[in-house]
Amino acid sequence: MADMQTLHAAFAARIDAILNALEMEGTLPPETPRSNVTVEPPRDPSHGDLATNAAMVLAKQAKSNPRALAEKIVEHLDRDPDITSAEIAGPGFINMRLSDDAWRRELEAIAALGADYGRSTMGDGRTVNIEYVSANPTGPMHMGHCRGAVVGDALAGLLEFAGHRVVREYYVNDAGGQVDVLARSAHLRYKEALGEDIGEIPEGLYPGDYLTPVGERLQQQFGDAYKQAPESEWLPIFREQAVAAMMDMIREDLALLGIHHDLFSSEAELQAAKKPEAAEAWLREHGFVYDGVLEAPKGKAPPEDWEPVELPLFRSTQFGDDQDRPIKKSNGAWTYFGADLAYHLQKAQGADELIDIWGADHAGTVKRIKAAVAALSEGEGKAIPFDVKLVQMVQLMRNGEPIRMSKRSGNFVTIADMVEEVGKDVVRFSMLTRKPEAQMEFDFAKVVEASKDNPVFYLQYAHARIRSTMRKAGVEPSGEHLDRLGAEELALVREAAQFPRVVESAAKAREPHRIAFFLGDLAAAFHSFWNAGNDDPSKRIIQEGDAELTAARLFLADAVGQVIRNGLVILGVEAVEEM
Repeated sequence: MADMQTLHAAFAARIDAILNALEMEGTLPPETPRSNVTVEPPRDPSHGDLATNAAMVLAKQAKSNPRALAEKIVEHLDRDPDITSAEIAGPGFINMRLSDDAWRRELEAIAALGADYGRSTMGDGRTVNIEYVSANPTGPMHMGHCRGAVVGDALAGLLEFAGHRVVREYYVNDAGGQVDVLARSAHLRYKEALGEDIGEIPEGLYPGDYLTPVGERLQQQFGDAYKQAPESEWLPIFREQAVAAMMDMIREDLALLGIHHDLFSSEAELQAAKKPEAAEAWLREHGFVYDGVLEAPKGKAPPEDWEPVELPLFRSTQFGDDQDRPIKKSNGAWTYFGADLAYHLQKAQGADELIDIWGADHAGTVKRIKAAVAALSEGEGKAIPFDVKLVQMVQLMRNGEPIRMSKRSGNFVTIADMVEEVGKDVVRFSMLTRKPEAQMEFDFAKVVEASKDNPVFYLQYAHARIRSTMRKAGVEPSGEHLDRLGAEELALVREAAQFPRVVESAAKAREPHRIAFFLGDLAAAFHSFWNAGNDDPSKRIIQEGDAELTAARLFLADAVGQVIRNGLVILGVEAVEEM
């Protein structure tokens, strides 16, 4: 059943067949490129059900004006019994209206394909590496990490649904100064576990109570061996142990959101394996790294202690950056960029495409990392698409009032807190109700409000209504008498039938929030259909004394529920059975 064509794909194939016929007739040259030909709903639904730009984009190759070519295409469309009208609009667009039977067959396709309805093969099995979350391993997951985590995970689900092989990766930043601070903070808690009064946590260390059990485990493991020992003896041991404990905590927090990564890549292991050195050698070999002197800071006098120092520089200006970037510091340590560059070279070796989900505060890094991946593409002689999605922070609210937080004082709302209060599905869906680059508020009171103004509730209520109707009906849904469905029912089919097209367009744009938007529109359409029955009993799904019409409308409602479930599967949200 899974290879059954959905309506939009079927009509795209019909347009393709017409273009084949026009090639045979000599109207189009043989093997005319068609990648820009689209078949999709017109922006204004009053213009028809589908529109194609074929005449517009192929007229030049046909040595014809668009309207003349459109007329030849329309001649073929007029012979199609599933097309009730095909009209030329403007400079050469073709608007088509489909027969009611075409929509009824789509309803049957939804039922036949079930959980596979909307799946696509557009990814063709290409491997996409998506790196998301990648929070420093210095504490529990807090709200600052939540939106990027959900966007990355939903994008992974979307691309899998659209036929890609996805690798979900977490980059563990365990080689920087912040993990030394973590180790020192753990050592303080270790001394506390040994009975020492540590007083107020000193400025610069992590104050959170989450390190108390880490200190207790270190005390159980090592006794008092490192209580008075010099830092050089215990720092590497405590760093490794504390990072491992934090990563266990992070995995548990992410699991509360239904998020599980395939791969955890350690920056410390990357450096221990000399990957940055190998990356530098590779880049030098291909002419992308040279030894040079950075220019003095622009726009102001350089600091008094500034001296021109020769450093290994990456030629990022060759790929659109505004200056070449050092990959090492003057003391020989790797810069953040140098380590990131090596990490991206490593990732690209196992993927056809790379996507990073970053916080909006990383915007300044995008250009240089894109330059690094572009250099890799050029050096390898193959294109490695690389995209960075920037995600804005979320303002937490309670009853319209902002929640004040400070990570420095240890006062912040964790993901575990959020999931415990409102539930995983509410958190996940809420994070996708705005474009990730747009600012958003998360109000703990509003996201659990039972009103149509709450998109999470409105969608879940639509599905629960459908399931409740199925349980109460006393009649099995049936596709035998779909001819009983009229214009209002078929309008709901039209809405649901957009799903396969939305999946492909969302996957192509790498924008999972489009699925959430579509589901919101479908839920609204279903509620409108349902509410019509409140005013006019003849429009209710269950019709006493008319089993055929009831079975047909149940078939329709069941199909809408199936599409909602398929969309929620992509987003990692469960569809509720009752509310």
